[in-house]
Amino acid sequence: MKKTQHRAAPVATQRTPAGAARPRTAVARRRTTAPAPAPATPAIGARLRHARHVKGLLLKELAERVGVSISLISKYENDKVLPPLTVLHALVSALETNIGALFEPQWEPGGHVARAGQRPRITAGGDGEHEGVTLERLVPNGQGHLLQANIHIVAPGGGSMGPMRHEGDEMGYVLEGRLELRIGETVYELAAGDSFSFPSTVEHTYRNLGDVVARVVWVNTPPTF
Repeated sequence: MKKTQHRAAPVATQRTPAGAARPRTAVARRRTTAPAPAPATPAIGARLRHARHVKGLLLKELAERVGVSISLISKYENDKVLPPLTVLHALVSALETNIGALFEPQWEPGGHVARAGQRPRITAGGDGEHEGVTLERLVPNGQGHLLQANIHIVAPGGGSMGPMRHEGDEMGYVLEGRLELRIGETVYELAAGDSFSFPSTVEHTYRNLGDVVARVVWVNTPPTF
């Protein structure tokens, strides 16, 4: 008995005539334009030194007011070390200014709109093992502003690196990630979609205890950051 072999039927092919346009695919490719990179954090050493001279303070006097060593103040003024957020806040309080004025006094966002990817960012130092926090400016620094708003971009393990307390009120909304927020003696674990508010005179601190970056819209009044 003979075995019958089944052969696959030949596949019909279409030849495109020379010079003919190839048919377009059903799904058109979209051209996307990558957003412009955010401006880098400017060096603040010279501005910090100038602000200290304007106030007529010696290195020792500023160090005592802030609660750090003279050598650290010198490193900040020579851009060798980035101050953590808590120290930055203490510095601008002692110098009677704010963090925005210290970092980006020349920012002109162009009217009432600041485009994505074009807003200035401020990067504060960490604790040696973890990154600190980056503030993406939503409201430009300037006279007459009653509000100050930033997106706090907090790397895993990063945060304020210590407690803060100052005049005013503040509120926030977690865009993504997780955040541990301590207000006074109470600790809250926050996730995307959670919001918070408290008087700034209450001691507060925060840290990202998750394994992904946390992003938080944070609003203060009056401007101190």
